[in-house]
Amino acid sequence: MELQLESLDAAALRSAMDGVHRAGMPGLYAEVRAGGEVWLGAAGVADVATGRPVAPGMRHRIGSVTKTFTAAAVLRQVESGRIELDAPIGRYLPTLVPGERGERITVRMLLNHTSGIADYLPYAFPSFAGFPSLLEISPESIDDNRFRRFLPTELIGMGLGAPASGEPGARPGVYSNANYLLLGQLLELVTGTTVERQITRDVIQRAGLRHTGFPAVPYIDEPHSRMYEALYGLIDPPRDYSVYNMSWVGPAAGLVSTVSDLNRFYDKLFAGEIVGDSSLAQMRRTGPVIALDGKTIEYGLGLHKVEIPGHGTFWGHDGTVWGAGTVSMTRADGGRQLSVAVNLVRWNKADSAGVPQPHPIDAALAAFQRQALCGR
Repeated sequence: MELQLESLDAAALRSAMDGVHRAGMPGLYAEVRAGGEVWLGAAGVADVATGRPVAPGMRHRIGSVTKTFTAAAVLRQVESGRIELDAPIGRYLPTLVPGERGERITVRMLLNHTSGIADYLPYAFPSFAGFPSLLEISPESIDDNRFRRFLPTELIGMGLGAPASGEPGARPGVYSNANYLLLGQLLELVTGTTVERQITRDVIQRAGLRHTGFPAVPYIDEPHSRMYEALYGLIDPPRDYSVYNMSWVGPAAGLVSTVSDLNRFYDKLFAGEIVGDSSLAQMRRTGPVIALDGKTIEYGLGLHKVEIPGHGTFWGHDGTVWGAGTVSMTRADGGRQLSVAVNLVRWNKADSAGVPQPHPIDAALAAFQRQALCGR
């Protein structure tokens, strides 16, 4: 399915998307916007067993793209005076982050990943016994926790109990999901409601998103693709993890959405319709952060900044959870947008040293994203 428009090279987009499928991606779907016009496309299958095709309107687990929603909800409370960006988190959550650490780590540091609080995920800290059965990166360990419900305080405690990733405020920062679980607890404290309800009311509904939300159950309602996890070649063939209890990431990466909703969200955000201009300027204050894959990214308050030479500055986020990957980027002037979802992740097989190796999907997906964001 696709809608062809004059300002977008529909044939080139179609060809590049098909190239990702041919390279080994079971299915992907995307929405590209340019100059007020839209291209919708999908390639491949939503179910490798039945051959059911993917469609661009399918719902999808968006992973860490959720962090922009959570950051926007926090900034709205900053605007209301309930939260101070540069106040110590210990002022609000002294039991969760006690002592000197709570005094030194600010709300801003949680938002921009300079808190020094370690991520609780075992692939970031394989020697940390936070997830007893997820320490070994294996299909069995993922299955063991498929329906387990984690408390956010339990996960935060894991992160705080691990060796610090750095000094509070130090650069480069180190990406940590624990930061955004703490922000979720902060939102609940100052608003008196759950973080899911607050983000829904203050961000999702404000943006007019109809297919975005935090599922209350492990499965996704409305049409969606199966989501296949390869775990760097340890799961062969890749296994479906579209049914999963997302309490292990919550306000850090737990949202379900569509590619159209994501483009609408970032459009509304950058137009100043969700947070004010001052808050948006704070979100765009970036610095170097080491991501979970070891690469250094430019990160603000819940936003990535990407410079494409000759084509401008782009803002947004990407996200990966078991089986699902998402990228959503918007050019700084709002004139070009891409949101794309893929239903296979960690497709790169590891070598004998455990280093993921290049795969044809890498180049094909990069080519599609460049075509979508840069055109000719």
